[in-house]
Amino acid sequence: MTTSDGGRLPLRVFPPPDGRAPGRHGAKEFTGDSDAMTSWGGSALRMWHHRIGTAARGNRARAGRPRCSRRRGQYGGGREAKDMNRAPGMVDVAREAGVSHVTVSRVLNDHPSVRPETRARVEAAIEKLGYRRNSVARALKSRRSSTIGVVLAGAELYELPRILRGVQTAAQRAGYWVNLASWQGGTTRDLAETLQRLTDQAVEAIAVIADRPMVMDALADIVTGVPMTVVMSGNVPNPDVGFVELDQELGARLAVRHLVELGHRRIVHLTGALRTFDARARVEGWRAALNEAPEAGGEFFEGDFTGNSGYRLAHYLVTRRTGEPPTAIFAGNDQMAMGVLAAFAELGVKVPGDVSLVGFDDIAGAAYQVPALTTVRQDFVALGTRSIEQVLRMMQGESASCERIAPELVIRRSTAPPKPPR
Repeated sequence: MTTSDGGRLPLRVFPPPDGRAPGRHGAKEFTGDSDAMTSWGGSALRMWHHRIGTAARGNRARAGRPRCSRRRGQYGGGREAKDMNRAPGMVDVAREAGVSHVTVSRVLNDHPSVRPETRARVEAAIEKLGYRRNSVARALKSRRSSTIGVVLAGAELYELPRILRGVQTAAQRAGYWVNLASWQGGTTRDLAETLQRLTDQAVEAIAVIADRPMVMDALADIVTGVPMTVVMSGNVPNPDVGFVELDQELGARLAVRHLVELGHRRIVHLTGALRTFDARARVEGWRAALNEAPEAGGEFFEGDFTGNSGYRLAHYLVTRRTGEPPTAIFAGNDQMAMGVLAAFAELGVKVPGDVSLVGFDDIAGAAYQVPALTTVRQDFVALGTRSIEQVLRMMQGESASCERIAPELVIRRSTAPPKPPR
C-alpha cells in the first residue's frame, strides 16, 4: 500500500491474545510493507484493516477524495434529504410564488392589500406544495385557536350522531373546528380535569353534552375561563353557563294529550332510566297531562331506554294478575316502543286494536314498524346547531341564557280510540 507521495506504508501486525496466528501461514508477527500482505489469508486482511483505517482515511482526505462512496443525502445527510423529510413552509411557498414571506402571510390572513394576480400566484403555490398552516404556532401568535371543545358527558346519548352533525356544521360555518373529549362519570374533579385539558389546548369555548343530573351538579362550581354551554336536558345552577335543551316535558304532554283526546283513560308510561334528565322530564310531562284530565289515570314502570326493557315490561303488563290492563302505553323512547311491539306480536295483543302505543324521538325506522309508530319528533341536529350558536354569541359578550326547542307530535298508525267497553 502506498501513501499519497508514493512511499510505502509500514505495517506491524500482532497475533490475538490466545497466540493463534492471524493468517493461515501461522506467522505470529509480521513486519513489512503492504505488498507482502497478498501472501496472507482473508482473516489477516480483516485484522489489518482496522489498524490501517485511520492512516488510510487521512490519506484519502488529503487527496481530496470523498470519505464515503454513497451519494450525498442517501441516508439522511444533506440538504436534499432534509427538504424531502420536512413539510413545506411559508418560505417554500414564497420561493415558489416569487414573492416575500410577508406577502404569503398577507394572503393567508386575507389582507386586502394583496393584488389579485399575486394572490392567485401564492394560492397556486400553496396548492402545488401542499402547504398547511401550523395551527399551534398561529394560536400562540394570535391568541386564538379557532377551536371549540365539546365534552360528551354520558353513556346514554342515543341520538349523539345527529347532535354532533349540528355541532360540526354550525362550528365550521363560523370558521371553527371541534375538539372532542369524553367524560363517562366519576368525580367532579375528573370532569374539571377534562375541561382543563381542553382549555390547555386553547379552545375558545366549550359545549357539554350531558344526560344526567350529576353532570349539572359537577358543573355548578367549575370555572373554565371560557364561555360554556350545556346541551340536552336539565338546568345548570351556574349563571355563567348557557343551556340548550329539547323540551322533553312538553313532548310527553303532547303524547299523552293525544291519547286522552282519543278517549283513553288508562295510560301506562314505560319510562327510561330515571337517573337521566330525559326520563325524569318525560315522567313529569306524562303526570302533568294526566292531571289536566281528571278522568284519566295510570302508572309508570321504569325501563332503561332499550328495546329489551320495553319487551320485558310489555310481557309483565299482559301476564300480571293484578291491576287493570291499560288501553294505551306511552313508551320512554322509540326503542322501548319497538320492544313493546315485539312482545305484543308474540302474545297476540293487537296495536292499536287492543292497546295504542306512542314512542318518543322519531328515530330512523319508526315510520316502518308494523304498525307505523306514532311518536314525538325531536330535532337533534337543531339542538347541536343552537348550542354552538349560543356559545358563539357568548364569545361576543352576550350573557348566558336558557333555550328550549319544542318537539313535534307525529301521528301514524299505532294509535286509535280504545275499544268500547263490553
